[in-house]
Amino acid sequence: MRFTGEVTGAMRLRLAIFLSLLIFWCPIAALSQSAPLVGVWQEPSGSVIRIGTCANELCLWLIAISKSAPTERDIHNPDPALRSRALCGLKIGIGFKMSDPNHASGGTLYDPKSGKTYRGEMSVVNSKLELRGYVGIPLFGRSEIWTVPTEVPPCRQPHP
Repeated sequence: MRFTGEVTGAMRLRLAIFLSLLIFWCPIAALSQSAPLVGVWQEPSGSVIRIGTCANELCLWLIAISKSAPTERDIHNPDPALRSRALCGLKIGIGFKMSDPNHASGGTLYDPKSGKTYRGEMSVVNSKLELRGYVGIPLFGRSEIWTVPTEVPPCRQPHP
């Protein structure tokens, strides 16, 4: 194959797709690497949650279950078909949009302790994560302070 210097329609299409992906993903990757929100956090009862990017938003996953948790399964889920699923690895937050590296809002949070889903917002202040879950408007909600864990225990897998 000899390069003639001509750019074909297929080459233009490939180049356009590549540049589009590069323009779309680079800001997200750069923001996620520098964002204090992104990382591993421990909630007050001891469970550990990872906040990371999924598509062009932030998501939250339960990566370690507190030793004081009564079960490793999603027993409070309103859908009976989901009550036997494992909590380990469960995505508990979706749809968060970052307004700046320290703040995200617009997402939803699933609370496996109650089986309820709430709207949410989160901010990093003084190396702690302030997470607020609410119904309707933030005024009608509850806040928690999450900290950086000293260690992340392995996620307990439920027994069959």
